[in-house]
Parts: sequence; C-alpha cells; structure tokens
Amino acid sequence: MKNICFLNSTRFWGGGEKIHFDYAIKFRDRGYNVCFAASKSNPLAEKASQNSFPVFHVTLKNLSFLNPIKYLRLIRFYKKQNIDVVIISASHDTKVGAIAAKMAGVKKIVLYRALAAPVKNRFLNRHLYKKVFTHVIANSLETRRTMLLELTSISTDDVAIVYQGLDIQSIDHQNINRLDFGKDKFIIGNAGRLTRQKGQHHLIDIAKQLKSKNLNFKIIIAGAGELESTLKERINHEQLTNEVELMGFTNDVNSFMHSIDVFALTSEWEGFGYVLAEAMIASKPLVAFNITSNPELIQEGKNGFLPTYGDTKAFSDQLLLLANDKELRMKMGISGREIVEKRFQLDQIISDFEKCIKQPTTKVTT
Repeated sequence: MKNICFLNSTRFWGGGEKIHFDYAIKFRDRGYNVCFAASKSNPLAEKASQNSFPVFHVTLKNLSFLNPIKYLRLIRFYKKQNIDVVIISASHDTKVGAIAAKMAGVKKIVLYRALAAPVKNRFLNRHLYKKVFTHVIANSLETRRTMLLELTSISTDDVAIVYQGLDIQSIDHQNINRLDFGKDKFIIGNAGRLTRQKGQHHLIDIAKQLKSKNLNFKIIIAGAGELESTLKERINHEQLTNEVELMGFTNDVNSFMHSIDVFALTSEWEGFGYVLAEAMIASKPLVAFNITSNPELIQEGKNGFLPTYGDTKAFSDQLLLLANDKELRMKMGISGREIVEKRFQLDQIISDFEKCIKQPTTKVTT
C-alpha cells in the first residue's frame, strides 16, 4: 500500500475538501505517494497543485454514472498511477469513482462518509456497499447510524468509526489577529455556509430574545451561501442590524474563534461538528442544539450546553448564563480544549485511519 488517491470533484471548498487536503498532507509526510482526482473548478485542485500534489482533473455529477467516458478516464488514471488506495467522500463521486477503481484493480476502495443522512436503499447503493467498497468508514457514531437507516442490509459492524482530526499544533502556531467586533460587547460566534442545514435563521430568533433581556451583545456569523440575502432581509426587518452581523467568508477561522466569547451552532444536523472542535481548540464554550453528532463533542455542562433542537428560548437562556458568568466560560473553555486534545488530535486520527485501511477490509459480516 503505497499510492493513495483522494477523489473529490466537489466544486466548492468545504469541510470535506479541507479534510481530504489535511489528510493528504499527513499521509505524504508518512512516506506515501499521494495524488488527487478533483474538479478543475474546485479550490481543492488549486490548493493541491500549489502544494506539489499531482492532480487529475475530473468532473462528476449525479448522472455521470451513465457516461462510459467518465469510467474510462478514471480507469486509465488509476492504472497509470498504480493507485493502491482510493479515498472517496462525496456521494456524487461514489458511483463512477468507486466502480472505476474496482475495474482498474485498485486494492483498497475506501468510503469515508461524513454526511449524516440516510443512504437510499437502491440496487446500485447495495452493490457499492457490498461488492465495491472494501472499507466503509464513518466520521462519527451518528453518521454511521443515520447512513444505514434505509440501507438495512448493511450491518453497523461493517462500518468503522474514525473521527475527523485537527492539526492542533499547527493551529496553535498560527498568528492570531484579534478582530474588533464591538467594545464591551458579549460576542457570540457562528461559522458555516449560509444554508438551511446550518440553521442561521435560528440565530435571529435568539438575538430577538437576548435583546429583550437588555444584554449588550453581538452575533457574528462567518460564512457565505445561498441564504445570505434572505438572512440580511430578515435581520433588517427585525431591526437587529446592531445585534447580528454577516461578516462573509473567512480564511482565518482561528483568529475568528479567538475574537469571540462563545460559539453557537444552530445546525439541523452535523456529520461531525468540525467547527465545534475548532472552537474548542480556542478554548471557547459551546452552545449547540442536541442533534446528531453534537453530543459526541459537547459534554453537557462540562464544555457547553445542548438545548433541545428548535428551542431558541432555552438556547438564549444558556447564552445569557454564559454572558453573566466569566468564570464558567473559562472553565468550560479549558474543558473543551482538554477534550479536543485527548480525542481529536490529527496525528492520532491519521494513525487510526491508516491502521483501518491497512486491514484487508472493514467488513466483518458476510
């Protein structure tokens, strides 16, 4: 097992793309030959090229599995590069990418699933999971549980768990540019794509409730997405322009985290709350809805709070409690830092991942 290919044809930069890039760096550091198969328009392809990774340009969509040319191009690429391991995460990459790998004789075909959503119980999916993927790895217990809700013919025992890792040492060495979000204000941070899944509309309701309590606060939302104009309109309509700010996308998440007092996550679901772990590295207390994988990162009352999903009153009450208790914020922040250091160090996660894919398969049932 020497030559590894990360296949990712997604056309934007997100959590999955960051994971592939970070893991590629670490595997290369361990002596593996690593390359990418990525969409030309994907920032991942550009970033990989800038860091001297070979990149094969490929674009895959939901119906690409009907196009034989897509298979042939990938088969030739896999064979030319003598690929031993293909690692795939995005759903639209699995059909062509995995089947082409099988046809090319790739020994290890790995699905690293990060999406906490059911896999549809269709013939092609059953075939992929039973006959094509040699390794199926989920990034959390919740991702494994959710992905198999409909695909009941696959045993949970056949899906390994390897959490996502963060390069804590590298993050700690980054320069911190503290951002001025408002003098003497209690700063509540949120970061993520502006989509329905991330639930930033809840933050507007939370802001209304905090404003009614006369708290001197500001909610800063870092991110971009299709709901930006909708959120702006609602912020204006609710007369919350002084309390809620959309700051746009930021490349400097670490500085953002060090410039807030508490991190609030309002997502409907998370495969693995990577952004929660980033806040924990900065020793920030957390408030997030008690959904999907959030309880795998947040220990209630220790490093944060987990109000019931949709209960914005309870959410705002927890934020108010933290706003009025600096000692509690510091205590929870320290606990969060200890948790992330113990459970999500990238080097240890890479060792776990490497150990997993060195096995012939993750499947233990027939």
